[in-house]
Amino acid sequence: NFCSNSFTHPRNVFYNSIIQHRTMPSTNSTLLPPTLVSSPSNADDKIEFSLHTLPKQLLREFHHVFGDNFMQGVVATNTDQMELLAIPTNQQARQDLVAVGDHIEKEKDRLLNVFMGFGKQLCEALRALGFWADYIDPCSGLPMLSRGCNKVYSEVDGMECLLNYRSYNAGFCKILMHPKWGSAVYPATIFVY
Repeated sequence: NFCSNSFTHPRNVFYNSIIQHRTMPSTNSTLLPPTLVSSPSNADDKIEFSLHTLPKQLLREFHHVFGDNFMQGVVATNTDQMELLAIPTNQQARQDLVAVGDHIEKEKDRLLNVFMGFGKQLCEALRALGFWADYIDPCSGLPMLSRGCNKVYSEVDGMECLLNYRSYNAGFCKILMHPKWGSAVYPATIFVY
């Protein structure tokens, strides 16, 4: 059961999936379909995650954002066989995030804190195993751990590419539409190499 109160089991799923696919080429972008797990800090906070290789369109975006920073600190014997992986995450918001008001801003802050804790813990654990890993700050679109990166990653474009989720334009913003939660969704991404 992925929604257990323990974070150990879902983390092992991440590690085992990443390690298993680190040197195996895949013909399909999705290595692990969307799965709902409990946050490591609070079992009531659920995070949907999946594991993907990067399609060409997203690989270009990744290199635009990170440049060659993702190679720093990688411990590997044969980097030609390694794959760059994306872990898109989504959280169901308690309110529709398209709305405005203090309660919406508080909800966005809550979801941000849940993801930041999740992303930090997962990236630290993966880096300790010799992987390069970084997570995107959903507020700025910038990497959290790689220094010197100033290009913005679009979470909505990434979710469209990796998960075929739809979006719509609201003024100058693209709004992600989760197939179950609609626009009450908070997307954020982790990358691993």
